[in-house]
Order: sequence, then structure tokens, then C-alpha cells
Amino acid sequence: MSALAKEHQAINLSQGFPNFESDKKLIDFVTKAMQSGYNQYAPMPGNSELLRAIANKFELLYNTSYHPEDEITVTAGATQAIYTIISAFVKADDEVIIFTPAYDCYEPAITIHNGKTIPIQLHAPSYCIDWDIVKSKISAKTKMIIINTPHNPSGTVLTKTDLLKLQELTANTDIIVLSDEVYEHIIFDNESHQSICLFPELKKRSFITASFGKTFHNTGWKMGYCCAPKDLMIEFRKVHQFNVFSVNHPMQKGLADYLQEPSRYLELSGFYQEKRDLFLELIKDSRFDFIPAKGTYFQVLDFSKITKENDVKFAKRLTKEHKIAAIPLSVFNENKKDDSMLRFCFAKTDETLKQAAEILNKI
Repeated sequence: MSALAKEHQAINLSQGFPNFESDKKLIDFVTKAMQSGYNQYAPMPGNSELLRAIANKFELLYNTSYHPEDEITVTAGATQAIYTIISAFVKADDEVIIFTPAYDCYEPAITIHNGKTIPIQLHAPSYCIDWDIVKSKISAKTKMIIINTPHNPSGTVLTKTDLLKLQELTANTDIIVLSDEVYEHIIFDNESHQSICLFPELKKRSFITASFGKTFHNTGWKMGYCCAPKDLMIEFRKVHQFNVFSVNHPMQKGLADYLQEPSRYLELSGFYQEKRDLFLELIKDSRFDFIPAKGTYFQVLDFSKITKENDVKFAKRLTKEHKIAAIPLSVFNENKKDDSMLRFCFAKTDETLKQAAEILNKI
């Protein structure tokens, strides 16, 4: 869709990246690190200062601890972390439960390692998990369950009740939980992010994956990390050592310095809630229906009152004829289930959002 948007000179609210710059202070920290000689390999797990900064963040936000040397690894983005986790644990005929609509890197990684994806379809517009269905899908072959909160593409979040149900269902099993929490700092309406590390029994069997790119408006840097108990992280690093080894050193040092001021991520929810609220206020009189996103920088819009076209066809027509690009949700769904939903990224300047709303209001 980004390529189509470029071809037709459309406003691109499809792919999930900001169209504004990172904080100059962060760029200055990275520049300083380069000039100070941080230009050779970082230690395989990550720069020690950055590992400590990540550990401090978990203590501050969640009152829990990950040992910086043994339980945290810096990765080339969260997608690499996810792929490496699956590589380390999933083998032929293992089953992995995912919830669709799902971020599109999960299933290919499972398939490459000859595992079997067990998709559980979430239904519009609430996209809530039915834990009775999850229970029915768990078997002796279930190796892993992948969750994502706040959720891309729907913008929903898992609740404390959801995590307690997952903890109950995985108790006394060998199931590994992969918790994709790349939007942990983008959650709205005074809600709290329910990180998997808040639940002691879940934490023992879980990986958390996170993204500096999503947090600090620099997705092109491809910087992320993962956390897990030592016994799981040992297995992760056996793969990480040979498919990545170590990650961009000056960026790690720059991020370590930048993280010394927690407000730089604590203020992110308010920043993006203003953008969500502006976007929805601007399109409130349009023909699109919506439930305000509870997290992420994505807003799902229901176009069922506008056309009976399938979502892929409508998304392409919007791009070509109306010059605005979005992502059809069916591409994230089991069997391409079409609920007449499009995902719009509101991580854009206010001017871009106003231009986009002007178009949407005319459709």
C-alpha cells in the first residue's frame, strides 16, 4: 500500500511509521556516541549501559526485575526478536496459537520452522479473545501462544482479566508465551498497560518483545529488545548469536543516554492520544463508523455504510481515486475474513491528519 500511495501521490496512512522526526536530543546522543568511538561490535547481548537502562525501566513501570546481563537482549527491531524466539523453540509439527487479525510476521516465521499455526479469529468491532476457544485449541502439541497488546491492527488492549485467564490456561504446562508489547507506551484513556511481566506465573514462561523504533519515532533504525527468564534467554541467544550477533553500537549508546530521562517515554500516551482525538474529531461527521483505539497509533474505521466492495478493493480505490492510503484488515485475518474494516495510522503531523480527514469526509 505504501508503494501504491507513492505511485498515486496519496496521503499515506497505511504503513505504521511517523512522518515526523525523532527528538533532536536522541540524534545528538547517537552522534556523540559515534564521535566518541562506539563504532565497533557491541557485546552480543547489548551495550551494558542500555541493558541497565531497560532493566531500570521495568522496575520503574512494573515493579519487576530482569537481570541486565542474563535476561535482556538488544535486537535489530522487535520483528527480529520475534523471529529468533520462534527459531529457538518451534520445530516440526509444534503448534503455535496466534490471534487474527495478527501482525504479519508471526505465521511466516512459524511456517519456515515447519511449525503449525493455530489461528483464533477475533471478531469486529470489539476484537476480544474468547478464552473458552483458546482452551479448546490447546493440545499436547501446543508449543507457544503469541499475544499482542496493545494490538496491531485493531488498536485494542488486553485486560488484567485476559492475562489472568492466560496464566490459568498455561499453568502446569510447557507452553511458552511470546508477548509482543511494542506499543506498551501508547495506551489511552488513563488505562494501564497489562504487561505479561506483571503476572508472576506468566513471566516465568514468557518473552516480551519491544521496539525503540515505535517508541521514539525512528522505525528505520530497527532497534528493539526482548526480555525473558534466564533459562529461556539462554536458548534465545544460541540463535541470536549466529543470525545477528550484535546490534548497532552507537545507537545503543545513544538510547542508553536518552533513557535516563523517563519522561521521554512516559509522555508518549498523551502525545498520541491528542493525535487520535484530533483525527476522530475531524472525521466524526464522515460516513465511517469507529470505536476509538485503546492503544497503538492505529485507528480502525468501518466502511460498511459506504460500499459493499471487499476491503482490499476499496483500499486500492481510495488510494487511486481519493489519494489516501490505508490497510485492509482482511490481510491480517484467518482465511482473509472481510469485516469492512480499514486501518489508518495517525502517527502523522496534525497538518497531514487534517488533510486526510478532509478527504475522508467527502467519501
